[in-house]
Amino acid sequence: MPKLSAALVGEVLGTFLLVLFGTGSVACAVLTGALNGLWQVAVVWGFGVTIAIYCSAALSGAHLNPAVSLAFAILRPRSFPPSRLVPYCAAQLVGAIGAGLLVWAVFAPFLTRFELKEGLVRGVAGSERAAMIFGEYFPNPAVFGTGPDAAALVSPLGAMLVEALGTGILVLVIFALSDPDNAAAPEPTLVPFFVGFTVAVLISLFAPITQAGWNPARDFGPRLVAVAAGYGSIAIPGPQAGFWIYIVGPLVGGVAGGLTYERLVRPFLPRKVPAGTEEAR
Repeated sequence: MPKLSAALVGEVLGTFLLVLFGTGSVACAVLTGALNGLWQVAVVWGFGVTIAIYCSAALSGAHLNPAVSLAFAILRPRSFPPSRLVPYCAAQLVGAIGAGLLVWAVFAPFLTRFELKEGLVRGVAGSERAAMIFGEYFPNPAVFGTGPDAAALVSPLGAMLVEALGTGILVLVIFALSDPDNAAAPEPTLVPFFVGFTVAVLISLFAPITQAGWNPARDFGPRLVAVAAGYGSIAIPGPQAGFWIYIVGPLVGGVAGGLTYERLVRPFLPRKVPAGTEEAR
């Protein structure tokens, strides 16, 4: 197990890259139109996750997500001591804030141009169409707008359940891919690709509903940057006071997904047979 100091460096770096590529793709799509369609954004997100894991896995195991860390701390404490949970989450939040600040710095002129073009005023209802490049909103403002009709489509509870569902699936996949006894798991060097593919698929399915966060650090770090950028209550607590769903939903869903794998899937999986045993011959 790596030293805690090295692990925290890995979590800061990995989460920074993940959030930079992810929120950067959203900013690029919303503010410039250079990315067209949900799938293009999802693909960039997915490859961003893959790159972030490769850059940080040797240092920290590449959790890069408080929901993942919580699930490991509860369900696999031998591989991830619960004493590391709070430091990991803090490091993830630091990385996410740093990425949010960089996206703000790089895209600031384009953000101002977009707001002027669309008649948006920061911190006023409707400005979540711009603030969505930082934190997330339900339903997706770029798809459904921000009026009362849009708000009626998804309740805070419904959005929280979608975030829990998506995160649960993601963590279940991570648990399956990282199980050394799972005979169907790919080689460890390929695992980051499959995690990235899973994120891309989940975004493609659920981003129209909640923007597909699946990660409290990914949402809350840039959301704090949105407050600093002048979005105020549009960022926190957000429309329908709904910022909490992007924290509670993933944390609950992540544990549920890991528990599903450990209790309902793993006991029935064929075990890998060590080379040289009678069964292997």
